[in-house]
Amino acid sequence: MLSILYGIASSLTWGAGDFAGGLASRKVGAYRAVLYADFFGLLILAIVSIFYRESFPNSNVVINSLIGGALGTCGLLILYHSLSIGQMSIAAPVSALFAALLPVIFGAVTQGLPSAIQFIGFALALAAVWLISQGDGGFHIGKLSDLKFPILAGVGFGCYFIFIHNAVSDPDSLLWPMILSRLAGTLLVFLIVLARREPLPVPHGAWTVALINATLDLGGNFFFILASKAGRLDIASILSSLYPGMTVTLAWLILKERISRKQVIGIALAFAAIYLFTI
Repeated sequence: MLSILYGIASSLTWGAGDFAGGLASRKVGAYRAVLYADFFGLLILAIVSIFYRESFPNSNVVINSLIGGALGTCGLLILYHSLSIGQMSIAAPVSALFAALLPVIFGAVTQGLPSAIQFIGFALALAAVWLISQGDGGFHIGKLSDLKFPILAGVGFGCYFIFIHNAVSDPDSLLWPMILSRLAGTLLVFLIVLARREPLPVPHGAWTVALINATLDLGGNFFFILASKAGRLDIASILSSLYPGMTVTLAWLILKERISRKQVIGIALAFAAIYLFTI
């Protein structure tokens, strides 16, 4: 039950973080928004480390954390690239679906098959991720190559779930996997921002939204790690992947954006899936 609660908390905070990240991207651009979120997240973790003492982890934790952080950031950057070249109706649902599907397959192989009820929950949750991630536009694929970047983005996100799960399988590891994964992501985005010759200083009007984005994104990672440590990787990952539901809801409440019929159905399926996981 704790894994389910933590997974839901992860999706809510990640979804709110993505909403704040979207606002930050409008002010400073997507790449700088990601850089600020990662950098401020590192500062927050540095402060937390002063009060929460944790011994430096073994090489397995370090390697899995660094690889997971780098792959997760690669997934995010590939997603932004896919969105930028006009594949939004394809990129969002496909990347979210693979982000959820990959850990489900990995969990079934490493942790055994889930129960029949949980299988139904997985099916409903995957359908929910797909529907919530779509806007008013239909899903039309002109050619198979249109799926290349969205699938790569989803694989990056899914690999992040898997590698971080491996990192926190050590019962004594909690803070260091977050620090190391965020460090890898920050360095990667920093190099890309430098290569693009974008200015590094945070504009005066973007400080608040950048800090909120960093805090919420960090919270999403924290709750996912707790969910992963408390239960099955597949359940933790698929619940965390429902984050677009929170983003869509906040956009509806705050920005008055319309929620499509598909998204309403997706949110309903998400609640049904959560109920099945609790049985």
